[in-house]
Amino acid sequence: MKRAKTPTFLIELPLQVDWSSERQLRAHLEAARCLYNALLSEGNTRLQQMRHDPAWARARAIPRSRREERAQAFSQLRKKHHFSEYELHAFARTARVSWLANHIDAAMAQTLATRAYQAVNRVCVGKAKRVRFRSKGRGIDSVEGKRNDVGLRFVLDPNAGDGGFLIWNQQVIPAIINWLDPVIQHGLRHKIKYVRLVRRKASSPQAQGADVSGNRYYVQLIVEGHACVKKTHEKSGTQTIGLDIGPQTLAIVPREGNAQLVTFCEQLAPNARKKRRLQRQMERQRRANNPEHYDELGRVKKSGKKRLWWKESQRYKHTRRQHATAERKLAAHRKSLHGKLAHDIVKAGNMIILEKTSFVAWQKQYGRSIGLRAPGMFVAHLTRIVAKTGGTLSEVSAFKTKLSQYCHACGAYVKKPRSQRWHHCPCGCGPVQRDLYSAFAAFSPGTPTDHPLCHPVGLGRCGAAPASRDGGSAPTCE
Repeated sequence: MKRAKTPTFLIELPLQVDWSSERQLRAHLEAARCLYNALLSEGNTRLQQMRHDPAWARARAIPRSRREERAQAFSQLRKKHHFSEYELHAFARTARVSWLANHIDAAMAQTLATRAYQAVNRVCVGKAKRVRFRSKGRGIDSVEGKRNDVGLRFVLDPNAGDGGFLIWNQQVIPAIINWLDPVIQHGLRHKIKYVRLVRRKASSPQAQGADVSGNRYYVQLIVEGHACVKKTHEKSGTQTIGLDIGPQTLAIVPREGNAQLVTFCEQLAPNARKKRRLQRQMERQRRANNPEHYDELGRVKKSGKKRLWWKESQRYKHTRRQHATAERKLAAHRKSLHGKLAHDIVKAGNMIILEKTSFVAWQKQYGRSIGLRAPGMFVAHLTRIVAKTGGTLSEVSAFKTKLSQYCHACGAYVKKPRSQRWHHCPCGCGPVQRDLYSAFAAFSPGTPTDHPLCHPVGLGRCGAAPASRDGGSAPTCE
């Protein structure tokens, strides 16, 4: 019988790691890396055997319209070549021997097998080209268990220290718990499903809480229940809001209230000059350490399938850590701005409608803007917040709705170039800013009206708003 799913949320606690604990953790994670690579190699081998089977070509030749027959053919191939998650679990039992068994328990081996299967299965279904093995330098930075009573687990003991300890085999690591934080109090009152250990790079080995290698360790508790909602976020609106997302901007149009056209993370100010100087410094250091990898013109030599091994000096690692720290701070600031914007939207309404967008396609065309503004990350953040407040977020098909080409006054579709930022229809609708009009049309398509959304005086001044389907009116611009 399939186990019923329960609501889940996560809290994170820093760990207090000394030099002896850090040495053992490094050994545990290195064992996890070796076992993961072995599972990845076995899964990749089974995939190649399955693809070289003549039945694979016959299964691919079945038209996609015959879904059941096609799915049955691929299912038989997976069974024949033992390519499944549980078959990889069985292989993990045989691979977890000798010194690996001293570090990795059976439950953690199964989670590593699941992780390896998901990576290989992405290649199988065409979502990835190849799998990536974990090198010793790259390492593996997170491991998790399956339950909180065996293997990797977290124990609360109010009579010692801060009251919480991560236990891995015979190792006991104290956690730093801020009992005055209401989010932590709320999380620790619930049942812990399982535990995840995370290792992150610090700015330097001298940073607070970092070990001699410049790493910080955290424990993530996956807890059963609903996440804590702070008092400042308890009030949420109930009206419907239409959104139109662009590479840099977001149009917000509620049924009642002021419309807005905002720029994602407008306060984000990356230091481009410093970033470029660090990148140039890393390139100079890389060339000085590996002159044999460059030709007479300064280009990297082609090696075909043979992999080039690059030497890394301590100064190069220090410069790379500076660059990574700057990017980490920028990402943290971006995440904070996304959270504030998402909460502001939910305060106005938790029924969100927007067009479904391929952010991967945008990355190819607007790579720099997408990398800085991260609209896809904002949508994922907004989805979680809307779900937490009991609302709904609906994504409509852009291919079917064509909101930016639609005129709700006359019902006509007129294709517009991207440079045309205002909607002005011969029927008398408009002029209106294109993104705001698309956001309005998201929740009230096909509604006749005699009034334009805005006058042609710009976004700062607005006129009458068209009536929506439920009798309300679209908000004016702010």
